[in-house]
Amino acid sequence: MTLFPRLKGAQRTLAQLVTVVVVMGALAWASVPFYSWFCRVTGFGGVTNVAEAGSDTILDQTITVRFDASLDRDMPWTFTPAQREMELRIGETGLAFYEAHNPTDRPVAGQAAYNVTPYEAGGFFDKIECFCFTEQVLQPGETVMMPVSFFVDPGIVEDRDAKYVHTITLGYTFYEIDMPEQQAALATDTLTATPGAAIDDN
Repeated sequence: MTLFPRLKGAQRTLAQLVTVVVVMGALAWASVPFYSWFCRVTGFGGVTNVAEAGSDTILDQTITVRFDASLDRDMPWTFTPAQREMELRIGETGLAFYEAHNPTDRPVAGQAAYNVTPYEAGGFFDKIECFCFTEQVLQPGETVMMPVSFFVDPGIVEDRDAKYVHTITLGYTFYEIDMPEQQAALATDTLTATPGAAIDDN
């Protein structure tokens, strides 16, 4: 007599869990600002820190940082790390570059979301400057080298879990976003001015 109510209750719980997962997944991936906020609130993706300057302490112990790059399905750029990995001392400031190219015949604006693995290392990965802090606009055919400066906080060697990390992977995914208003206005002005300049009154 109690079998069917239990089945219905289990099905209801499963449906609720699936709904939560689907909604959170859709919201996280549909919006880059929301995704960044989601990472900061939950720690998902190994959220990093932002520092105004480099570390005052540099240890003799070294760590390897690997670099990864990917694109959202609708992003027309090409995007690759200029270096695959680097070894540096813990606390030492590193400088890495990513190369982005816009092969299209139109300006394209993008915003980078990031992740750090393993997750327990994210809280000890400090960015000083990063192209991911602001949106990026590439003109038709433009190629740029985008820098990220960072260091690994020496506190990592004292953390219960993170002290066993010897390799950190920093990954970025670029998403296409709406053109910033100033850039969009400039592009519109250029398009409207060009036909007029080509008119020959004679």
